[in-house]
Amino acid sequence: MEIILTQDIENLGRAGDIVKVRPGYARNYLLPRGLALAATRGNKAQVEHHRRAIAREQARLAEQLKAMAAQLEGVSVSIARKAGQENKLFGSVTNKDIAEALAAQNIEIDRKFIQLAEPIRTTGTFEVPVKFSPDIEVALKVNVIGV
Repeated sequence: MEIILTQDIENLGRAGDIVKVRPGYARNYLLPRGLALAATRGNKAQVEHHRRAIAREQARLAEQLKAMAAQLEGVSVSIARKAGQENKLFGSVTNKDIAEALAAQNIEIDRKFIQLAEPIRTTGTFEVPVKFSPDIEVALKVNVIGV
């Protein structure tokens, strides 16, 4: 099934692209969430007409993401957790915990941007990538302190 993307979707394409996906993925996920439109003749003509507006919106969004990345540049976060022997934590530190620690420093970012491969389970200092878009990525320093 051919669809027209209305927003950037990782591993699929950018806004305005016409891509082929499985019908169930389009019908059950992309179309109800407003992430895509059916690629009808009328929608294709409309997207061509609105391509400049989409480009302006993408440029505005990219500027916002670059500003957020510049705000995170050089920022470090300290998170205290109860730790046992060999500096192992009782529990773990997730991207939600990191987003809350950033919010405590008056830096609001969505936790989906924090690319933590797996939860942090030991104390120490870690470099966590914060990926705003495929070309905008910042390394965030996270200090996990055992209590």
